[in-house]
Amino acid sequence: MKKYILIVSALFVTVLFSCKESTKAETPTQMQQVIAVHDEVMPKMGHIGKLIAQLEDKIEETDTPEAYMQARKDLREANIAMMDWMKTFGDSFDGEEIMKGKALSEEKQNVLNQQEAAVKALRDQINTSIENAENLLN
Repeated sequence: MKKYILIVSALFVTVLFSCKESTKAETPTQMQQVIAVHDEVMPKMGHIGKLIAQLEDKIEETDTPEAYMQARKDLREANIAMMDWMKTFGDSFDGEEIMKGKALSEEKQNVLNQQEAAVKALRDQINTSIENAENLLN
């Protein structure tokens, strides 16, 4: 009988912890959502560099380079905006807050709210500048 109680207790504890982990994994925190937006657009930085190079070639080849120059400017601004956002974000939070879910003070929560809005605007800026450059080059 004791063996049966131990097995049932062990199963109960296992189910309890697995449910808790499952719930945690299904609902990302605001910090995780902000990082996810960053992780979505960061790989595009290399593509921005390639597009800038292609635009520079077009600027040299054409008699009317204005559109290509504007697209290059937009890509450069998107790249700088990404670097600026990452610096500001990194300066605003420590590793435990970012990676381990350490509780935020009210002031830092307000900063996170601002950073979330900023990274979403940054995502739009990056995607739009890439789309415009690609359309121009094609």
